[in-house]
Amino acid sequence: MATIVKTPAGKWKAVIRKHGWPTASKTFRVQKDALTWARRAEDEMERGVFIDRSHSERLTFDKALSRYLSEVVPTKKPATQETDKYCAVPLKAYFGKYSLAAISPDLVAGYRDMRLATPLERMDRATGKPSPLLDPATGKPRTLSANTVRLELALLSHLFNTAIREWRLGLVRNPVSGIRKPSPGEGRDRRLRGNEEARLREALASHSNPMLGWIFDIALETGMRSGEIAGLHMHQVDVQRRVVRLTVTKNESARTVPLTLRAADVFTQALNNPTRPEDCDLVFFGEPGRDGKRRPYTFSKVWSGIKTSLGLGDLHFHDLRHEAVSRLVEAGFSDQEVSAISGHKSMQMLKRYTHLRAEDLVEKLDSVKRK
Repeated sequence: MATIVKTPAGKWKAVIRKHGWPTASKTFRVQKDALTWARRAEDEMERGVFIDRSHSERLTFDKALSRYLSEVVPTKKPATQETDKYCAVPLKAYFGKYSLAAISPDLVAGYRDMRLATPLERMDRATGKPSPLLDPATGKPRTLSANTVRLELALLSHLFNTAIREWRLGLVRNPVSGIRKPSPGEGRDRRLRGNEEARLREALASHSNPMLGWIFDIALETGMRSGEIAGLHMHQVDVQRRVVRLTVTKNESARTVPLTLRAADVFTQALNNPTRPEDCDLVFFGEPGRDGKRRPYTFSKVWSGIKTSLGLGDLHFHDLRHEAVSRLVEAGFSDQEVSAISGHKSMQMLKRYTHLRAEDLVEKLDSVKRK
């Protein structure tokens, strides 16, 4: 039988000691609630389904998130770590004071709807105050993208799965699994237009650090991701055989990327960079950190400044990968060949590039009619 005692604070504490089970206890403001909980808990113990939820009821979300950020996030890839830290900020602001046990599917759905309606803002240089970011097509304020909200919900979901499976906090279910996720939407299809490539090359050539221009060329020639390029070590590049061996990729599948003549020439220049320290094996290296170690060249801020100055603020560096893959498709490479070069794990992921071939077929259809 459970023991019900009154605490010095005037509350009622139910304590259950049952053979084969760890001692379970919970405190209530009303004696009736303590008795009800004790009867239900003893019945669940008899049926072998009792779950001690006290840990999840005491642990607040902000403390659980801090543990997740310190224990789980460091085991992920660097790029994912940065994304998780960014996504953690709004999650903490919304759920921070709730206990894990109190976060329900309805609460998560409310967060989803709130974030989808969040307007994007930018700093107005004239007033020094934030102003809504307008959609150039409609003139209406732009809101947070569905993909951003999906990333935030993915982080929230993984935190709950970790709490259930590894931390054993007594949670019954993951509240994120019970809600509808925002539609991922269509993938970006931004390509270089008109003289944009020439203007970018001219601006990059005038930059003081030649590595930025080399990285731009390699992205266009190979379709490699920015992280794959920045993290390259000299031993991974074989200019003679014209290949680059990637061991750390987004989808965790190693691949060998063939190099065009242009790419091989650019890599030759990068490998012979006269400013590289003798003890540095990175192809593209940055300045030493506080610990004295050199890490990959961080070029995102410089790249952002250059493209913005050229009026290309809507161009992402990752769009160069789309451009490179699109050019391979236009050149007549098969899906299997493109996948081997780009590292796309499935043919489905290449689907958004196939529209290029449909356009190319128009000329062929016209030539058939002329015959």
